[in-house]
Amino acid sequence: MLDLRAPSLPPEQGELLEHDPYVSDFRARRKAIRNGESWKLERLQHFEEDSPTRDALRRGDWPEALRLFEARLDEARKTAEDDRKRSSPFRRLRVVEEPLTPYMQWELHWLHMRAEAGHQCRVLHAKEVAPAETDGLLPEIVVLDGKTLYEVLYTEKGAFERARRFTDPDVVKPWVAFVKQAYTVAEDIQSYFERVVAHLPPPPAA
Repeated sequence: MLDLRAPSLPPEQGELLEHDPYVSDFRARRKAIRNGESWKLERLQHFEEDSPTRDALRRGDWPEALRLFEARLDEARKTAEDDRKRSSPFRRLRVVEEPLTPYMQWELHWLHMRAEAGHQCRVLHAKEVAPAETDGLLPEIVVLDGKTLYEVLYTEKGAFERARRFTDPDVVKPWVAFVKQAYTVAEDIQSYFERVVAHLPPPPAA
């Protein structure tokens, strides 16, 4: 079990961003990174997203969802190669609860595909972060180059609401340390996938 207290994330120290400004700011900052690592921590077990493969899950068309994942394999390889050329890995830590929700089963297939393409991802069971969640679930965060932290906020149904950007090192650095330590005890997505996910029947529409 990860015996860590979650760092603070004072909302008043962050700057709220709507969807388009957030996406633009995120892309520009990530593209500029050279020789720096970035992190993503995902905690919620269900999200509402707009994409063809997510729509396929919504319709209950599992074969089409998987086919669309495979169609993006070359694109995933290109982005992984770009990260390597810039010496700027983007590591993802996915917290999971079992039994898996339909969304989580779908996302883990996507993460497994990206791992095959060269992206770095590990999985951590929710019980491992329980000591850090005495005041609520861990936030959904992305940290770019150890300098910019985005807290991504969602509605109760899992739809994107807005993001909050933090740049104060006193806020950002403790979260980098927290995610790094959690990542060290997490399981590689590929072994987790083969152990837990690969044998599951298709999930229901969700």
